[in-house]
Amino acid sequence: MAQFHSHLLHFAIFYAIFALATSPSFVVAALNREDFSIVDLDWNLFHQDYSPPAPPPPPPHPPSVSCTDDLGGVGSLDTSCQIEKDLNLTGDVYIEGKGNFYILPGVRFDCASPGCYLTVNITGNFSLGNSSSIVAGGFELVANNASILDGSTVNTTGLAGDPPPQTSGTPQGIDGAGGGHGGRGACCLVDSKKLPEDVWGGDAYSWSALQKPWSYGSKGGSTSKEVDYGGLGGGRVKLDIKNLLEVNGSILADGGDGGGDGGTKGGGGSGGSIYIKAYKMIGGGRISACGGNGHAGGGGGRVSVDVFSRHDEPQIFVHGGSSYSCPENAGAAGTLYDAVPRSLVIDNFNQSTDTETLLMDFPNQPLLTNVYVQNNAKATVPLLWSRVQVQGQISLLCHGVLSFGLQHYPSSEFELLAEELLMSESEIKVYGALRMSVKMFLMWNSKMIIDGGGDFAVATSLLEASNLVVLKESSVIHSNANLGVHGQGLLNLSGPGDLIEAQRLVLSLFYSIHLGYGSVLRGPLENATTDSVTPKLYCNSEDCPAELFHPPEDCNVNSSLSFTLQICRVEDITVEGLVKGSVVHFHRARTIVVQSSGTISATGMGCTGGLGRGNLLSTGIGSGGGHGGKGGAGCYNSSCVAGGKAYGNAELPCELGSGSGNDSSDAFTAGGGIIAMGSWEHPLSTLSIQGSVRADGESFESTSIKGKYTAVKNSSGDPGGGSGGTVLIFLHTLDLGDSAVLSTVGGYGSANGAGGGGGGRIHFHWSDIPTGDVYQPIATVNGSIHAGGGEGGNQGGNGENGTVTGKACPKGLYGTFCKECPAGTYKNVAGSDRALCLPCPVQELPNRASYITVRGGVAETPCPYKCISDRYHMPLCYTALEELIYTFGGPWLFGLLLIALLILLALVLSVARMKFVGVDESPGPAPTQHGSQIDHSFPFLESLNEVLETNRVEESQSHVHRMYFMGPNTFSEPWHLPHTPPDQIKEIVYEGAFNTFVDEINAIAAYQWWEGAAYSILSIIAYPLAWSWKQWRRRLKLQRLREFVRSEYDHACLRSCRSRALYEGIKVAASSDLMLAYVDFFLGGDEKRSDLPPHLHQRLPMSFPFGGDGSYMTPFSLHCDNIITSLMSQSVPPTTWFRLVAGLNAQLRLVRRGRLRVTFRPVLRWLENYANPALRIHGIGVDLAWFHATACGYCHYGILVYAIEEESSPTSIRSFDGAVWTEQESRLKSTFEGNLLDHMRDETLSRQAHRNTESNMRRKRLHVGILDANSLQMLEEKRRDVFCLLSFILHNSKPVGHQDLVGLVISVLLLGDFSLVLLTLLQLYSFSMMDLFLVLFILPFGILLPFPAGINALFSHGPRRSAGLSRVYALWNILSLVNVVVAFLCGFVHYRTQSSKKHPSFQPWSLSMDESEWWIFPTGLVVCKFFQSKLINWHVANLEIQDRSLYSNDFELFWQS
Repeated sequence: MAQFHSHLLHFAIFYAIFALATSPSFVVAALNREDFSIVDLDWNLFHQDYSPPAPPPPPPHPPSVSCTDDLGGVGSLDTSCQIEKDLNLTGDVYIEGKGNFYILPGVRFDCASPGCYLTVNITGNFSLGNSSSIVAGGFELVANNASILDGSTVNTTGLAGDPPPQTSGTPQGIDGAGGGHGGRGACCLVDSKKLPEDVWGGDAYSWSALQKPWSYGSKGGSTSKEVDYGGLGGGRVKLDIKNLLEVNGSILADGGDGGGDGGTKGGGGSGGSIYIKAYKMIGGGRISACGGNGHAGGGGGRVSVDVFSRHDEPQIFVHGGSSYSCPENAGAAGTLYDAVPRSLVIDNFNQSTDTETLLMDFPNQPLLTNVYVQNNAKATVPLLWSRVQVQGQISLLCHGVLSFGLQHYPSSEFELLAEELLMSESEIKVYGALRMSVKMFLMWNSKMIIDGGGDFAVATSLLEASNLVVLKESSVIHSNANLGVHGQGLLNLSGPGDLIEAQRLVLSLFYSIHLGYGSVLRGPLENATTDSVTPKLYCNSEDCPAELFHPPEDCNVNSSLSFTLQICRVEDITVEGLVKGSVVHFHRARTIVVQSSGTISATGMGCTGGLGRGNLLSTGIGSGGGHGGKGGAGCYNSSCVAGGKAYGNAELPCELGSGSGNDSSDAFTAGGGIIAMGSWEHPLSTLSIQGSVRADGESFESTSIKGKYTAVKNSSGDPGGGSGGTVLIFLHTLDLGDSAVLSTVGGYGSANGAGGGGGGRIHFHWSDIPTGDVYQPIATVNGSIHAGGGEGGNQGGNGENGTVTGKACPKGLYGTFCKECPAGTYKNVAGSDRALCLPCPVQELPNRASYITVRGGVAETPCPYKCISDRYHMPLCYTALEELIYTFGGPWLFGLLLIALLILLALVLSVARMKFVGVDESPGPAPTQHGSQIDHSFPFLESLNEVLETNRVEESQSHVHRMYFMGPNTFSEPWHLPHTPPDQIKEIVYEGAFNTFVDEINAIAAYQWWEGAAYSILSIIAYPLAWSWKQWRRRLKLQRLREFVRSEYDHACLRSCRSRALYEGIKVAASSDLMLAYVDFFLGGDEKRSDLPPHLHQRLPMSFPFGGDGSYMTPFSLHCDNIITSLMSQSVPPTTWFRLVAGLNAQLRLVRRGRLRVTFRPVLRWLENYANPALRIHGIGVDLAWFHATACGYCHYGILVYAIEEESSPTSIRSFDGAVWTEQESRLKSTFEGNLLDHMRDETLSRQAHRNTESNMRRKRLHVGILDANSLQMLEEKRRDVFCLLSFILHNSKPVGHQDLVGLVISVLLLGDFSLVLLTLLQLYSFSMMDLFLVLFILPFGILLPFPAGINALFSHGPRRSAGLSRVYALWNILSLVNVVVAFLCGFVHYRTQSSKKHPSFQPWSLSMDESEWWIFPTGLVVCKFFQSKLINWHVANLEIQDRSLYSNDFELFWQS
């Protein structure tokens, strides 16, 4: 703008000069007029631009002066000429030679008359010594090298000759104005009819000689007609140096100062011309062509520097002179042209001025590279239709001003073309229109003011910056006409105060626009007056402008369109400041982000009238404007007037909001404007709002007087509120943040009863709504959306609410934001109404299922659902168990199929077992063949096998005594031997060595602590494993004892040398159940004792303790090996003894620990009825007794064998284990029974004493006691077995035979048990994984282990092994009841927690925990396990007692078998 002004103004000046030359009388007459103004010349001002005439050819050079004769120097000009003394010349001097020319230090070489011209043309070197000077009107130097040393001066200040003809550099009149040259001279004349820029002194000239200036400066004006006080212009300096130029002094061509009273009566002369050409220049001297000071300062001159290489930067000044009468208006700056970079610098040295430097005839050829206007310089481009074009940069710095055109004639267009336009605290003024094209446009606290002058023909300015536009620190781009800002990079309004505004503003083609906090985009201007370029709003049209939906693609500024602010073809837009306009449109944008501080507003920017304008009462009370809803009624003293009507289409709104209607008054309100984002063809990709987007109606403010686009009359009233405008958004996705506000609310009416404005309209026109599996939520709405009506004042009514709508949603989606229909509903038509989402049919929803939302919503029935837990399976939400059951036809059919399958599998299993194992059942009792090694009439005990398989008579013949270990061989009560040797072996052992032997044996027999700890842990986790662990450790302990006695012990306790040498006098053995151990002592053969070994009757009475402890796993049994058999055969036939042992063991199997009082009675009866009658004929009798009571109260049970003598005479009495026996049976029995009672009483007393003091119990030793019917009543036992409570279920029984049938039933039950276990686990899995884990791990895998244990037992070889494994199987079976109880508890808890949940349908006979049949499978398991226990008992009995005649009630049959 400033450039255009400068061009036009310069043109006017030159035109005036031309008129002065061609018609002096006209000019003189004009100058004599007091009201003369440049405006009066407008009749012929713009017909042609001024072009100064070509300069005349230079005159020929005069002859050269002589060095010595004319100049008084030393030497010759062809060799070396030295000027040693001052020289005052009176005329022009031409010096030429082939040598050097030196002016020595301190010498003055002067020609001090104006216009005096000195020329030095030498081929050698030139030197101006220190503190020397050359003073002349003009100085020209041509030399090879030149030096202007420190303190030296080439001074042409105020010595100018005549300026070029036909120039107006010297001001006319007596205003004391400054002379002009490179810049205009200042003028301190104050004319109220003129602008400060229109008043100047001498005009600028010699623009064509910018690169090689050669004009004198002009003289300043005078304030007196009588005396000329004006200062002379600056002279001319030309330095043409072939090589090196050194400038450490001064080169001056300043204008002369004004004269009179310190220069206050005359204007300063303008600066002259300095032209320097050299290959290389050094030094930091001063080069100056400044204007002179005076009443008004002179304009700066012109300096051109054409130096290829500059190593130092000299000080170059071209600023205007100071004005003493108007200090704020110095002379205009001159020009500095740097030829190598082709840069033009206009620098006023920070002197403020209103006077301008003219920039003429752009673009220069070749084009300038850079132009700098800085330090308060003002440059202007005055010529019409001018183009300012440079190849590089235009910089306006430090309050520099560039003007285009004249303010009085803003009717031209200007062009500015450059690579970069940089503005820092500067200003560009355009009068007319500007077409700017740069690559980078940067503004720092600067302004660009475009004044279109209201001319529609030149109303549009276009600013194009292809790479970058940045406004910072309150920079402003302002146009009172149309403005387009285009680019391909970034537009950044950085912060507070940054502003781009115009009557119609278009920002286009940028990749990104960033509107920082506090910055503003506005269109139209605030409080703008109506003219031809003011946007016209379509307030009374019922038709929507087509460009709102289908805007043009070219993004040009088009006054015929309805937009007042358009952002077009910009990829990303970020708003942290304010975007405000009447019709704001975003076209072909990709993303718009409105930050929390950002606002896009059309509030109060709509119509003051409009289709829904309010109405007035006669009192001036108005109703509210209507739009999306009716305006509120205005009421005063019960008189009301209806509000404005509602209008427009809610499904595709495009109307401006209406105002109060009384726009002829100074008190009125306007409706909201339009904010349109996107278009039908090009919707936004993403709109993110954290701030606000508002098109609210205007509220009345009683204290404000508003200027609008229509004429305003001085009247007053109480208007209603304006209606809300329109927010129309075409988009793909929306993100409305927590602090976001999207609003088209109506304005408030005045407090005197005016009505509120109706709400506006908000519409979201979604584009390409994804459906089905590709659906993504298109809106995230956390902020506020308002379209309510405004409140009325006092009695005034509120405006009706507006509308918030969205494009009709496809099937499955509903609402403004096209959300998925809620779970349990479906929508099979297009539309947005919530009522279109219909409930899904209830009968299609299975039990244990719930409806789910699916991506894209549900468009058709059946509605999708899922089971309430992952443990239920689609499509009917059955558990795995129910799926299995209903796959096979339902519960009843499944049950029948399962039973049939189990029977079939059991048959297959039984056949396989018979093939693999063989038949265990004997068809019936059979007589024993004499001499057979294995007799099925006897229990399969290890002792009997050893008896039948070996014949070791010689060992029994040397046997002396069997000493039994005390204790049950448990971890808490291990085996141990008493230290006192029995009487039977005192003759064959050394007592001391025997005690040592006992200590070693007891040490080996003791267990480590960790063995008992492992047993305790396993007892808690899985008792069968604990039992196996105990038996394993017992077996290892027995092996260790045997190894010690056989290999390690030296038998030192024996008296026999042969026994000690052969290690054969002592042997350790144990019963098969590893609970009863004993030590046998034998003779060595070298004792030579006839009484050893003793005969059987000498040993009687003898004790035979039972093995086992009466538990299920280890029942009582009589251990009988070859030694006992051999001893007993001395009185009793072996077959009789074998049968007695077999029958007694069969009876002992039925004895249960914990119920000894009851279960020992059948044993007593059997001994009385079967054993003793058969043995009595052999002189032997047996009684049930107990032996070896320990300190812990444990004792062994067994039989006592004694002799029966027929003679009545008593025999010798023999002591046995502390008991006294007579040889007469009757006396023996009575005496022994009496002693038994005494011993039992003593035992009771000792146990009572044990409760008081444990030490007394340890000292009390009871070794033997007879058990009969009476003594059993006094028997006390400790129930230490963990299975005491289960002994009623798990116990040894009599055989039942039919082993194959029993095995078949066990197979059926085993398979049934395993099937029920699997079904139970499936049921628990349907409850929860926690329930499943609890059942599996409370007793780890106890519920699963009976099956492999049972299979292992059924398929084991040999009755004895099979019986042992069957007992383990029985243990696992009964222990698994713990897991079954846990399953009961889990089922019960789950049922109680789920029983309150009701389901729409139930499956008949469902096995789900949701119904009452949760207990079926656990109950079936309990029943199955009880039956298995019973059958296992029979199975074990059949295996261990294959001769059922052992339980015969017929005495004869028993002994005959």
